[in-house]
Order: sequence, then structure tokens, then C-alpha cells
Amino acid sequence: MKILLIGPQGSGKSTQAELLAQFLGLPKISTGDIFREIAEENSADGQRIRETMNQGKLIDDSETAKMVEGRLQKDDVVDGFILDGYPRNLAQKELFDPGFDQAIYLKVPDGEVTKRMMARGRADDSPEAIKKRLDLYNEQTEPLLNDYRNQGILIEIDGMGSIEEIQQRVRSALQK
Repeated sequence: MKILLIGPQGSGKSTQAELLAQFLGLPKISTGDIFREIAEENSADGQRIRETMNQGKLIDDSETAKMVEGRLQKDDVVDGFILDGYPRNLAQKELFDPGFDQAIYLKVPDGEVTKRMMARGRADDSPEAIKKRLDLYNEQTEPLLNDYRNQGILIEIDGMGSIEEIQQRVRSALQK
């Protein structure tokens, strides 16, 4: 089973993806993990990724698509995978679409996401910066969610509550 777990920063998607991956016995794949793994390599790709990440820049979409596609060639994904937050817009999906069986969207109100992100205490998590990131996320992601909704594969999950409650909702929705 190929599952996308998507939601804004602070929605708990990585935690839920990890728990779901353990439950289903599938690998959890995130672009961040892929980039960190490559950045540790003593290679031209590793050096380029390291420098880009150290400068706080994003890896461009076409390179990200190639790296995700490469990761999905490994043997551990033959039975499926949980992809954590990628693609997050239609342009990324057009570059690489693994043909998801399900797309699970964690719905969390912007106010709650802001509260959770402020609690992390990161320097780049000011209310203004969070609002900008959320506005951009919502603007870019809504068309993708509509695309999955039209395909009939989108599952919307209430992302409020305890980690365990949310995970139970995810598991129940997948069993329907």
C-alpha cells in the first residue's frame, strides 16, 4: 500500500507517519531523511545537498523528485510505503507521482498549529513567520488536496487530540 501522509508543519504528520509505518510494517520515507542520508555521503551529491541545507535553502523540486524516486527503487518498499509530506503541491506531483492508494490529510486549525510551533521554541518560529509559512502551505496544498479528493483517495483526519487518538482515527479510516 502506498500512502501519503500530509499536513502543515506542526500538525504531527511525522509522528503519525512513524506510528502508522510501524503498525503496517512499511517504511516511512521523508524527504528530510533522504537529504540527511545523502548529505552524510562523501560524494558530489552529498556535498551539494550539505551546502544547500547549511545555507537554509530548499532542494529544488526536480532534484527532490529524482531523489524520492531513487529511494522508492530500494527493496524495502516492495509492499508499499508511507511518504511523509511529499508531494505537497501539484507541481511536485507532476514531477513525481508514485500512484498513491490513499492520501491522509491531518486537519489542524492554523491557530493550533501556531501554538504547537511556538511551543517548540525555535528561533525561526515567530508568529509572523509561522503565519507566512501556513499561508503559503495552504495556498499550495489545497489544489493538491482537491486533486486527491477528486481521485477518491483523500482521507481527512481531525488532527486534534492526543497522539494515540489521532493514530486510532488514521487506522480506523484506512480499514474502511
